[in-house]
Amino acid sequence: MTTTEQAQLPPTAYRWRWPALIALLLGEAMNLLDATVVQVAAPAIHADLGGSASDIQWFSTAYTLPFAVLLITGGRLGDIAGRRRVFVLGVTAFTAASVACALASTVGLLIAFRAVQGAAAAVIIPQTIGLIKAMFSGDEMSRALGSIGPVMGLAAVCGPVLGGVLTHADLFGSSWRAVFLVNVPVSVVVLALAPRLLENRAPRRPTLDVRGTLLAATGTGLVVHPLIGTNVVELPPRGWTSLCSGLLLLTFFALHQRRAAAAGRSPLVEPTLFAHRGFPAALLTSLAFFAVTNGLMTVIVLQLQLGVGTGVLAAGLSLAPWSLGLAVASWLAGARLVRRFGRRLMPYGLGVLLTGLLACVAVYHWADPGTYPRALPAALTLVGLGAGLFTPAFFTLALKPLAPQEIGSAAGLLNAVQQLGATLGVAILGSVYLNGAGEPGPAASPAAAQTACWAATGLVGLTFLAVRGVGMPRT
Repeated sequence: MTTTEQAQLPPTAYRWRWPALIALLLGEAMNLLDATVVQVAAPAIHADLGGSASDIQWFSTAYTLPFAVLLITGGRLGDIAGRRRVFVLGVTAFTAASVACALASTVGLLIAFRAVQGAAAAVIIPQTIGLIKAMFSGDEMSRALGSIGPVMGLAAVCGPVLGGVLTHADLFGSSWRAVFLVNVPVSVVVLALAPRLLENRAPRRPTLDVRGTLLAATGTGLVVHPLIGTNVVELPPRGWTSLCSGLLLLTFFALHQRRAAAAGRSPLVEPTLFAHRGFPAALLTSLAFFAVTNGLMTVIVLQLQLGVGTGVLAAGLSLAPWSLGLAVASWLAGARLVRRFGRRLMPYGLGVLLTGLLACVAVYHWADPGTYPRALPAALTLVGLGAGLFTPAFFTLALKPLAPQEIGSAAGLLNAVQQLGATLGVAILGSVYLNGAGEPGPAASPAAAQTACWAATGLVGLTFLAVRGVGMPRT
């Protein structure tokens, strides 16, 4: 059957739609897994390839930064060139970059290939919803869209444990390289099923905002770069220059978006979104919240492997209570609690998360240097429960006041800010830990981890302030 014949079929008459959905869900899960499995394996990568301790942060940041700034442009490419075609190209590039990461012989090469992975992920992820809408309708479409959340939750639960298991197993002497090679069989399945996807593109093709993309990417990179591997409290002059230059470019980016919209062009970010009082609050909430969760995970992994000296498997399993708490609370919140408590569930979830962070502070206060903190899994369970209660309510209410034609643009921007928050969290909290520990070792690690957890509580406080505006109506 040709692409044209497929496109003419009504969704309910297309018999390959469910196998095609599997391809889309595997593509989404693969990209989320790649972010979390590498966080756990990062210290082992550093031990093998060498380099500075700050390179550990770059193994994650090099992926999430291009993912964040290119996500909206990736969606625009699908609108223009066809979502199936762009999805297949993205998966192919992601697979090739994964193999290149596994074969990397130096830190610089690995970081460069991680950036290619992140850019490919930014091309893959935005195509999913558009392709689902092309293949399904009515109740079937609701079921298909509803399957994204559980699959993403399962990937989040499995990621840290899988990273530890694969690295520890040392299959065929692959060690940490297995966390990248695992993408290959998944990609093969996705590409084998991809011909079953219906080709689909926007009825009215937008234009690419190349200047806006360059301004956003360069500005964000200049902001993030000085925060990695340096003392964020005592930035050197070069760091302040980079930070201020990045903020200036992001200001130019905002002005460029307003001018592009006024001129009738397709801006990267839809300015009408900011007519809703709650949407800027939702962006700030997403930025701060995901900075906490991703940055804290990095700190825990660093403290366990570099400070305590646990193996990568023990570090991965230590995060399992967090993942399990997240999965259970997310299911409960999505099934019952959001409908019952509405907006109140967000501060409740943040309160449980904050309790878990304070428990981590206490754990590291009383921890003996060089020994495994036995109370840590209980504290991380609270962190996971709080995050799981918060996220379903947040994403439901963040998009609720928006008009139907604004949902796609808003969801893309929220996802981009989520990845940017993850990038900043790894940069800031990871730097707080590494600078507090000096040369990470048993004597310094509990105090450094405690300081990083206190910094995370400050970000939770910012989230508390921002979340009060989420879901507010149009001005």
